Amino acid sequence: MKALGTWLAGICLALAMAGARGETPMYSIAIHGGAGTLPRSEMTPQLEAQYRADLQKALDAGFKVLTDRGTSMDAVTASVRILEDSPLFNAGKGAVFNREAQVELDAAVMDGATLRAGAVAGLKHIKNPIDLARLVMEQSQHVLLIGSGAEEFALDHGMTLVPNSYFHTERRREQLERARRGDKLAAIKLNYFGTVGAVARDKNGNIAAATSTGGMTGKRPGRVGDSPIIGAGTYANNATCAISGTGHGEFFIRQVVAHDIHALMEYRGMSLEQAVNEVVKKKLVERDGEGGVIAVDARGTLALVFNTEGMFRGARDARGRNEVAIY
Repeated sequence: MKALGTWLAGICLALAMAGARGETPMYSIAIHGGAGTLPRSEMTPQLEAQYRADLQKALDAGFKVLTDRGTSMDAVTASVRILEDSPLFNAGKGAVFNREAQVELDAAVMDGATLRAGAVAGLKHIKNPIDLARLVMEQSQHVLLIGSGAEEFALDHGMTLVPNSYFHTERRREQLERARRGDKLAAIKLNYFGTVGAVARDKNGNIAAATSTGGMTGKRPGRVGDSPIIGAGTYANNATCAISGTGHGEFFIRQVVAHDIHALMEYRGMSLEQAVNEVVKKKLVERDGEGGVIAVDARGTLALVFNTEGMFRGARDARGRNEVAIY
């Protein structure tokens, strides 16, 4: 018994020392609802309260999954699904129109433990694209499916399609009309970049990322941004980090933003904070790229970094952090 007691005491001491070094396994989650927010001058108290409420709802849903010992993949998809269902964000219901007044949706997920990924693009009839992205990852040999082929795959697996009108809102229609009149500034002010996403680390130490978007107002039909491109707007690897990006997708694709952050950590030994700042606040800015990322590393540390006026975002972890912010 004395030997057992000594062993237990040693284990407790080791855990305490690991905690002092910040090595205690921690579960955490971060979400975003897009960079390039409404200017403060146009954000009414009522609208801000609605944004904050939906961000908190999504954050709490993902965090509950983690608290209940669910996986990081379950957590990020739970959070993103709620943001897709909110008409406030540019994903799912409330997504922006392309130039033909149709909604086309993209999404992706990636599992940091296995490096498996699933993505979809050009969807017109899938209520929650993030669920179809996960289905592609788990039930197919592919990574990316697009358009009618992706929707046929959804039907084959029992998903119900919805009319494109389900996603339409008057706010987005007004935004399209402004963009058609050449009022690009007005389009930006109406949340030009409203992609949603989540990253998380679960109690088993696994991380995951999920991203969903309607793209850019007035985009050419068939345009695909960075969100469903693995390594550009979405990436996860247990060895380093999980990333979900938001912003001008063409820049994120050209600079392979999500994977670049991973590479800086893996090959140059940068911390998460150093890597995201190097990419978002330096490399993107040098190329006139606007946007931001949310990220989590292998120890559960969160980073929420952007180079725009604001980014709808939230963060919560097992140590008591619980916050949502816009600017």
